[in-house]
Amino acid sequence: MLGAGTMGHALALVFAFGGHEVRLTDSSVTALERAGALMERALATLREAGLVDASWQPERLERAVRRVAGFADAVAEAEIIVEAITEQREAKQALYKAIDGLAAPEAVLASNTSYLNVFPLIPAARQARALIAHWYTPPYLVDLVDIVGGPKTDPAVIGTMRELVLAMGKVPVVMRRFIPGYIANRIQTAITFEVNRLLDEGYASPREIDDAVIHGLALRLPILGVLAKADFTGLPLIADALANRTYEPPAVTGRSETLDRLLAEKREGVLTGRGYFDWNEDPGVLLAERDRRLIALKRALAAIGGPIRPRNEI
Repeated sequence: MLGAGTMGHALALVFAFGGHEVRLTDSSVTALERAGALMERALATLREAGLVDASWQPERLERAVRRVAGFADAVAEAEIIVEAITEQREAKQALYKAIDGLAAPEAVLASNTSYLNVFPLIPAARQARALIAHWYTPPYLVDLVDIVGGPKTDPAVIGTMRELVLAMGKVPVVMRRFIPGYIANRIQTAITFEVNRLLDEGYASPREIDDAVIHGLALRLPILGVLAKADFTGLPLIADALANRTYEPPAVTGRSETLDRLLAEKREGVLTGRGYFDWNEDPGVLLAERDRRLIALKRALAAIGGPIRPRNEI
């Protein structure tokens, strides 16, 4: 596991719970040290909820996830190399070049990139066994995993990754070809553009926007998704809305006045105590509370039978 930050330490947990031996490393000593405490806190929340058995104590976690300072130690003899470093093209390319000189030829290289087309950055000899396996935060609770092969990826490698993800209790979505952001992130980005427009132009407050999403949009999504919800609404109404141009997408300017102001004020989100809202609480406590509520929501959805599934699709 290359990268011990927000995703890396959490992915280490997922793979450990799936029965895999994990070696976790990071170029930042601070990040690698912090990963231990973050994993233990997440583990405690999961154990409290009964999602992992009582044998998962810090001692077992330390055996399952070894934090190693040396990059070479992390990739040597590894069967799967998960790359979860910064979304910077140059950094990823340098890392892939280093991997090429150290990893076994048969090792699978799986990038957790959210938006970058990493395939042109990967050495030619690694192309057949390289793919994207993109997870969502926190991956030990959010089940979606985007799997994307490159132009030269062996289909068998894609199949193997899909089965591995399924074996860990997750939901793989295999993309037919690469597109930045895949599906969920692209829809989320479209929502973000519209939210920024509503804020910048003064239509509503952050709380009002979140209330509209939570009590209107989000309530139906876990049960119907987007396209099944359209079927329940009726496709003629959807067609009329399109024809009447009841919605005009905001111009993509690449910035938001509201967001720029918050960042200038060092309001960067939960980890700094303030973002769109004032949190003023230990980030670890907030993350644990988020996790507890996600667990309760997943259980409630399972109890009612989960989403309504159609028999076939177009």
